[in-house]
This record gives sequence, structure tokens and C-alpha cells, in this order.
Amino acid sequence: MVVQSTLILFGSFFAMLLAGVPISAGIGLASIVTAFSTGIPADKFAQVAAQRCFSGVDSFSLLALPFFSLGGNIMNKGGIAKRLIRMARIFVGKIPGYLAATNVLANMFFGAVSGSSVAAASAMGSILAPLEEEEGYDPNFSAAVNICSAPTGILIPPSGPLILYSITAGGVSVAALFMGGYLPGLLMGLAVAILAIFIAKKKGYKASSVAETDSKAKIIWDAVPALLAVVIVMGGILGGIFTATEAGVVLCLYCLVLSIVYKEITWSSFYNLLADTMKGSATILFLIAASSIMSYVMSFTGIPAAISQALMSISSNKFIILLIMNIFLAVMGMFLDLTPAVLIFTPIFLPIARSIGMSDVQFGIMLIMNMGLGNVTPPVGSVLFVGCGVAKVSIAGVTKYIIPLFVAMFVALMMVTYIPAISLCVPYFCGLVPSMW
Repeated sequence: MVVQSTLILFGSFFAMLLAGVPISAGIGLASIVTAFSTGIPADKFAQVAAQRCFSGVDSFSLLALPFFSLGGNIMNKGGIAKRLIRMARIFVGKIPGYLAATNVLANMFFGAVSGSSVAAASAMGSILAPLEEEEGYDPNFSAAVNICSAPTGILIPPSGPLILYSITAGGVSVAALFMGGYLPGLLMGLAVAILAIFIAKKKGYKASSVAETDSKAKIIWDAVPALLAVVIVMGGILGGIFTATEAGVVLCLYCLVLSIVYKEITWSSFYNLLADTMKGSATILFLIAASSIMSYVMSFTGIPAAISQALMSISSNKFIILLIMNIFLAVMGMFLDLTPAVLIFTPIFLPIARSIGMSDVQFGIMLIMNMGLGNVTPPVGSVLFVGCGVAKVSIAGVTKYIIPLFVAMFVALMMVTYIPAISLCVPYFCGLVPSMW
């Protein structure tokens, strides 16, 4: 019965994806088909489904998502990216292939402020691509570095996906997740940067020859207000001054004031940003509502427990189990966007992770890191499409550079998976988790 329900649920879901049905509709329809195939009375299912949809989105914490999204959009259009790039160039300008290293570092800075890998890839790619072309960089190489370093933005806080995971997992501490994302995000960025510099040196790309008209102190000073957003948000959350949702509001107001001071945003463009944020937030909320129905159907049919038993029957070695989980999530990340993947796989794999002694925080970082890898791979890699679109290159051309960078990212993922201290030591020293092992 459970096997049949599993096949019907995921089989019908992926069949609808291949047919071009929107993900949110596919999740809801697959859940309905599975529910009726298991004999749940239609009237009971309709009542429970409606209740689950409402309760799934009836959360104060969920308000953090549109606010952080709006803050990231304002930063993308508000002149902040240019200042971060200039500051990044100061630190890596003497390195061969410095523009590639600048791209990685700027994506990490921007991700730390915006919390969006798509926004980072769009902002940094649009500014750096012309500069790299002028200095003779292969556009495919430049695009690959931008694409593969952008996912650091969903690990280095503030991060919308980590907030989504916190809600889906039943209230895991957002502060602990945020602090736990710092080292994994830095590790992923470092892995991409090292390989990118190696490739750039092999191709003969030189160090910076740009003569800045401003002093280093002034360039850093211009970027400090943008970086101060991270201090305000994280300081407020850790200090108990405001919740993650309230932090999103503070971030929006701060970014708006900063963009007005920089004279990079108008009221008409701000209206467009609000409209884009509303559309994106509505899509996410509908996904959450549909996923709440799927969670009910999976719970009713016992699918998570069956998958857990099947996985544990393969091996009792937790290292093997974690490897299988990572490979499965990495493959699924190629076909599912981040939001539905978090909503679908958290209730399935979190109990397994707990059963082998992995903390909720470490699993959350591992899951989001996996989805970051999925963002850079076809056929549904949102960052991949945005990065290629901005750089005006084809997916086929950029793939030969993405493959080695993807391997470097996967190595970083394995380190986070098997060394708990990487994701837990910062929250531990902040008093947010009881142990870092």
C-alpha cells in the first residue's frame, strides 16, 4: 500500500512536471490523485486539505520571506552592488584573474546583504560581464564563476530559504540557522574562488590594472553602509531586539533609505519592485499551501516512515546514509526549484537525519547547500538561467566550466555533511545550540 502510494504520488508529480504543469499545481494535483487512490473519503479530504492550506500559510514567521525578498530587490537596483564590487576588487586585485575572484567575493558580500542567489547572479553578472569582456575573459568562464558563486547568498545570512526551512521543520531556531550558515557559505565561496583563480592563471588572465580615482579608504567607506545592514539585522535578531520577521521590515526600510541616499532608485522603480515582490511572494505562498496538502497525504499514507525504513535497510552506517541522501538531494535539485524541494524533502529526510544523530541545524544547512548546487545545474537551475541570460551565453557553452566548479562545491558540501563543527561551531559559541558535534 505504501509503495503504491509513493509511486502514485511522485510518479504523477514528475509526470506533470514533464508535461509542463506548474510545480505548485503539480504538487496539489498529485496529492489529490494519491489521496483518492488510497480510499480517503472525498468530503473528509476536501475539509482537511482546506484546513491544511490555511494553516500552512497562517504564520507570522512567513512574513519574513516577502520582506527579505523586497530588501534584496531594493539592493539589486539601489546602487549597492557597484559599491560592493569596488570594495571586493581592493582585496583581490593583485591576484591573477582578479575579476573572477572579485565576482566570487562580491557575490558573498551581496548574498550576505540580500540573501538571494538569483539577485546576486543578476546584479554581479550585469556589472562584471562587460568588465571581464574588456579584459579578454572567456564569457563562458566568467558566467560559470558568477553562477557557481551566487548560491553562497542563500547560506550567508540573512537567508530566506533558511527561514523557510525553519518553518517547514517545525520551528528550528532561525538565529541558530543564520549563524550556522556563515562558515558553510564561506567554505563554498572559497572552494569556487580557489578553482576559479587556478583556471584563470592557467588561461593567463592578469592582475588588476585599474587605477582607482578614489582612495581605498573612501571605497571601503562607501561600501560600509551596505554591509552595515547585515550587522543591524543579525545584531537585532541575536540581541532579541526583533524577530526574523521584524528584521525583514527593518532591512527593507534601511535599504530603501540607503538607495534614496545613493540616488539610484525612483518611486516608479520602487513601485515595480513592490509588484515583483508581491508576485514572487504569492507564488511561494501558493507552493506552501499546496505542499501542506502533500505533507498530509504523505503522513496519512506513511510515506516518510517507509522511505526512512528503506534507506536504513540499505546500510546502518550513517556515513553511507548521508552520502545517499546527498546524492538524492543533489539529483532532485536538478529538477526542482529550491522552495518546493525544501517543502517536499524536509518532512521526509529530517526524521532520518535525527535518527542518525544529526542536528536539525546541520541538516538544514546541508539541505539548503544541496539546493544551492541544484540552482546551478540544468534543467531547472534558476541561477543558471539568470547567469547565462545576463552574460548572454548559452548553457552548452558554460557547462564545461560549471562541471569542475560544481565538483568543488560538492566537496565543500561533503565537508559540511561529515564535519558538524563547520555548521555548528558559530551557533555553539553564540549559545544557540548545545553542542557542535
